Formats: sequence, C-alpha cells, structure tokens
Amino acid sequence: MRSQYEATRFDVADVDPDPYVQFRRWYDAVVDAGYVEPWAMVLATVGPDGWPSARNVLLRGLSAEGFDFYTNYTSDKARDLDDNRRATVVFSWNLVHRQVRVAGLASRVSDAESDAYFASRPRGAQVSAWASDQSEVVADRATLVRQHEEIYERFIDSDVPRPPWWGGYRIVPNLYEFWQGRDDRLHDRVRYRRDDQDTHWIIERLAP
Repeated sequence: MRSQYEATRFDVADVDPDPYVQFRRWYDAVVDAGYVEPWAMVLATVGPDGWPSARNVLLRGLSAEGFDFYTNYTSDKARDLDDNRRATVVFSWNLVHRQVRVAGLASRVSDAESDAYFASRPRGAQVSAWASDQSEVVADRATLVRQHEEIYERFIDSDVPRPPWWGGYRIVPNLYEFWQGRDDRLHDRVRYRRDDQDTHWIIERLAP
C-alpha cells in the first residue's frame, strides 16, 4: 500500500530566514503534540580510520548557539570528535513525515555547563557515569552491576560529583536541511548553508 505523506506545503518562500527559528518551529510542534522522545537524534562522526560511525544520542541543550549532548569523554564518539570536529545529527519525526539534518563543528561545552547538567540528572544515571568505562570491553553485565553498586556505596552520604571524564559537546551548525514528506515521493527539501564568507545563510530548495 502506498504511504500517505503530509499534504502540507513546505517551500523556500515559507521558511524563516533564520534556520534556528525554523528548527524551533518544527521541534516545538512535535514536543507540544506529545511525540515520543522528539529530542532523540542520530549523531554521525568520523573515526581516525576514516570510517563513519552513527548512534542515537539525546539532545540536552538547544539554543541559537548550537545543539548539545553529553557523554563520556573517553567514548568512541568523543574520541572521534576530539580528532575530527565535523559532526552531523539527524532528527527523524516519522509520524509527521518530517526530518531535519544538521551539520557543523563540535566543541566541548564549559565545565560549568557540564556541572549544571550533571547535577540535574537522576542519581542512578550519575552513578552510572562513574561506573561505566563507556565503549570499553566489559566481561559481563554482573561486572557493570557490581561497579555501579560500589560507586553507589561510595557516594551514599554525599552528592555525586561530575566525573572529570564526562561532559558535553556543542555542535555549531553550518548547514541545516529540512525534509517534509509529500505524496508520490515528490518530497520537499529545503537547505540552509553558510555563504563563503560565513556572513549569512543561503536558502535553497533541493530535489527529493
């Protein structure tokens, strides 16, 4: 059976001149509609060996300055970004037939920002940040559970501080692409890209 896409028109003439404002329109709409985890995004990086790598992460900070997520700084994704700052994230809101791709350069956020976000996390997640050597080989789940229990006992009478190897990255966009599904595979694609002097956004319609 043929998929039925949104009939909503989406063209260059319809968008805001600022891609961040346009992104917030779509993002806020799916949040307000009760979409399940609209902040989930696929993060793509490139390793030192040239192989691309992608995984789901959660958007944990959104502003005109960029898109923030948090991780262990010794993880595969962090190692990739410390070696090559180029990154892409993709938001797939399939139930409303929309997708947004954002590409840019990633940098670590400040210690103060990482501290503030870490303090807002549930205590169990804070303990896990200490207990898990993310991306490293682990013998079995029992080892993880034991390490978690040991860390929990260590901080049982105090707040859990942020591990020095854990914090955030901010991707500062230089490209946005908005995709709106349409019937007959004639989808709407609108791209924002920085001009050669990096002074303003160029808005273009792309063939589907």
